[in-house]
Amino acid sequence: MTSRILIAAGCQLVLVIAWATFASADTSAHASTESQPLNVLLLYADDWRHDTLGIARNSVVQTPTLDKLSREGIRFTQNCVTTSICGVSRATLFTGQWMSRHGNRSFKPWTTPWQKTFPGLLRQHGYYVGHVGKWHNGKTPADQFDFSRSYYGKHWMTQPDGSEIHVTKKNEMDALEFLKTRPADQPFCLTVAFFATHAEDSNPKQFLPQPESMSLYRDVTIPVAPNATQESFERLPVFVGNEKNEGRNRWHWRFDTPQKYQTMMKNYYRLATEVDATCGRILAELETQGLGGNTLVIFTTDNGYYHAEHGLADKWYPHQESIRVPLIIRDPRMTDNIRGQTNDAFTLNVDLAPTILSATGVDVPETMQGRDVSSLYLADQKPDWRNEFFYEHPMLRSKDFIPASEALVRRDWKYFYWPEFDYEQLFDLRSDPREENDLAGCHGALKRDQ
Repeated sequence: MTSRILIAAGCQLVLVIAWATFASADTSAHASTESQPLNVLLLYADDWRHDTLGIARNSVVQTPTLDKLSREGIRFTQNCVTTSICGVSRATLFTGQWMSRHGNRSFKPWTTPWQKTFPGLLRQHGYYVGHVGKWHNGKTPADQFDFSRSYYGKHWMTQPDGSEIHVTKKNEMDALEFLKTRPADQPFCLTVAFFATHAEDSNPKQFLPQPESMSLYRDVTIPVAPNATQESFERLPVFVGNEKNEGRNRWHWRFDTPQKYQTMMKNYYRLATEVDATCGRILAELETQGLGGNTLVIFTTDNGYYHAEHGLADKWYPHQESIRVPLIIRDPRMTDNIRGQTNDAFTLNVDLAPTILSATGVDVPETMQGRDVSSLYLADQKPDWRNEFFYEHPMLRSKDFIPASEALVRRDWKYFYWPEFDYEQLFDLRSDPREENDLAGCHGALKRDQ
């Protein structure tokens, strides 16, 4: 795998190809020293970006459970995904691998053997393993889990008795069933894969919260990002900044009038608050069972989300709105002086599988490319950590629909490469955190007026 390092000088770009060895899993993990191995609870939301948290200085959204979890653990403020789309990101979560290695380039099964995934390995080592909610990697391998409930795609579902239930409420019921019926003599690992806050794409309303949530945000005006403008859209490369691109198509579904923007964003935030409340009830069950002090709890999401920035909706592309996602970890092994802290290290979704395995004392396979994040909060000395990472996204359907994209991401610079068009972009994130001023703008190909 290569990373491209750019040096900008006037209108000339010098591209240096540097071979980057992505660190294999850090096996110097701090496994549980308790008499019993740690349980694992992974709370995994959908289409939920890094600042959809009250504690992340979002003055609108109400997430009291996750804010409290952050104060009881640690929140990683620069956590990112290596591919910003549901299926691929989930494959990365389970395999600890970049897309190029696990082989899932859309929504089909990955090629990595199941026994090399974190749930597969935990089950081999005596864990009772469950998955609730969204799968999105081909047919759910229900026989590989001890407890499996797979569903997504609609906010309201019809139950066998004909009644309707909201998908987040079903997530809650199934997660509580797992916790209440699990064998008491086995450690467990449960992934609760919410469908919210993902839109119901085929429904004109897009976001359909529960009736009791409709009073939330009723009298609030949702702030609009400074770059949620036509001018920002027109600064995009022409193959993205056009009306045929799917990101623009979905912007029309959700955000193309001020009134629509307010309606959609309020319902989006209502779905987020519902997920937060369900997380609270699941965590409360842990406490009821006396498991809070022996359970590793992780909250994260599969990808970020444009809230009309750059004149776009959804995800896919390498902008910060699309690739930055929350990561909160409450680890029983943490010392009190760590709890409530934030950490700005570049953590990635590829790191979660080795982090989970290390915490449970299971050897991390060499096939995993991430690192054990716990070394950032358990080690006596700060470890050497990545200062850049490679982002990749496949073309979907056609280069006009969703073109492929790559990026080399650093704290201060970000380089985009659009392979189907051999097109480069470069952004100075220190002076241009919204990625509006392309320093490779003198690139001769595909100008908007051509």
